Amino acid sequence: MGHHTITEVRQEKFDFSGRIKLIPILLFVVGAILAGVGAMQAKKSWDAPRAEVTNAVNDHSAEANNHETQEAHTDHHQTLTDTHGGSAVLSDAHAEENHAEVAHTETHVSSEHAEAHGNHHEATYMTRVWANLLLNSYYFWLFAVSALFFIAVNYVANAGWAVMLKRIMEAQSSYLLVGSILLFTILFLGRDTLYHWVNYFDGSAAGNPQDPGYDTILESKHWLLNNSSIFFFIPFVLIIWYLVRTKLRRNSIAEDETPGLDMFKNSTRWSAGFIFFFAFSFSALSWLIIMSLDAHWYSTMFSVYNFAISFVSGLSVMMLILQYLKSKGYMEMVSDEVVHDLGKFMFAFCVFWGYIFLGQWLLIWYTNLPEETVYFQARLNSHFKPLFFINLFMCFLIPFLTLMMRGAKRSPKVLLAAALTILVGHWVDMYLLIMPGTVGNKADLGLLEIGTTMAFAGIFIYTVLHSLSKANLYPLNHPYLLESANHDVGV
Repeated sequence: MGHHTITEVRQEKFDFSGRIKLIPILLFVVGAILAGVGAMQAKKSWDAPRAEVTNAVNDHSAEANNHETQEAHTDHHQTLTDTHGGSAVLSDAHAEENHAEVAHTETHVSSEHAEAHGNHHEATYMTRVWANLLLNSYYFWLFAVSALFFIAVNYVANAGWAVMLKRIMEAQSSYLLVGSILLFTILFLGRDTLYHWVNYFDGSAAGNPQDPGYDTILESKHWLLNNSSIFFFIPFVLIIWYLVRTKLRRNSIAEDETPGLDMFKNSTRWSAGFIFFFAFSFSALSWLIIMSLDAHWYSTMFSVYNFAISFVSGLSVMMLILQYLKSKGYMEMVSDEVVHDLGKFMFAFCVFWGYIFLGQWLLIWYTNLPEETVYFQARLNSHFKPLFFINLFMCFLIPFLTLMMRGAKRSPKVLLAAALTILVGHWVDMYLLIMPGTVGNKADLGLLEIGTTMAFAGIFIYTVLHSLSKANLYPLNHPYLLESANHDVGV
């Protein structure tokens, strides 16, 4: 193909200067302010209808009291003017009638009061706040998880094409520690608000078939949905993943100083063990954290669906970081061939996501079982239906039609647009996974959603760029470094 052969890779180091630091910091501060304002707006929108109902209840009570007073006055007048012996009986009859009316009124008022304030599981404005925190903590955490998985896969597969991008993957995976802490904190503090099954198993109905609130479906899932899963299993998995990430990162840095294959072989062994553990642990985490929001529903494809979201989103973030570095004059030795292959991965897993989405949809549609179709019914009502189809366009149709062209996978502008479309689309995807099962039809898109996303984006960007500045941008002494530098797709 006439390409110039690279025999030596010159080292570069990213400078995380004060001006660059200011961008994610401002993003976080502005996002936090917008989220706070949005939370107050959400509180007002929740309190306003309740105040109207409360006023209506008070008016109804006043009318009932006036009616009772009028009836009592009539009874008194009739008792005084009645010259026959039936006056006492009539008065007693009216008293019983009044008592029945008052009892009926009090019952009606009590029911309206209960409706106004809701039961223990009804969504409040804080449910929306916690749901947004869960959405963004989980979504940005997936970026780090996918980067760690991609590092491990490249080691096990002995893949050479992506070695020039390895430090981007490592920087992206550096968010795993911060993201895991944020995610677990939100799960721990918001579990009573977000998860119906937590309240159920803490109540009197759990394990008591004689109780009217006994739930057979939740009882059958108690082996997974329990406090031990939250307090022990989730932290255990997150700690193991972080330890593996730390080991691979240390080996990578040590490899820069130590020529030879020892670090490479050690990282390959760790990666093989991690991939095996990841397959089971990621599935269980996706069930616990996301699928159990709709505790009565299940899908055998749900963990694969979450993995598809994670991987294609992680690849898109990787593309954004790469194009940003190139625009600043870094990583010029990363050829169009490598960028082309990264674009092909984005395209392939965009199609994979569409395949899993359609497969899950068709299985549930064809069986038409109420315990399964209720999930999509909630997402196809008038409130979420527009987002449902926007999700399909942004996550599949638009990137598919764009990235299928060869030239598109070599155009920085097209790749940036495709990556941003995929990321926004899968944010909507996560919104549809979380909001119907927590907030329901009171879910909305406003300052709370925008601000929370901006704040988490600021934390993520700062963490990644800080990690990127701590090592050379190319992994010196990696056995496949020159292979990646001279990578040729052959077309």
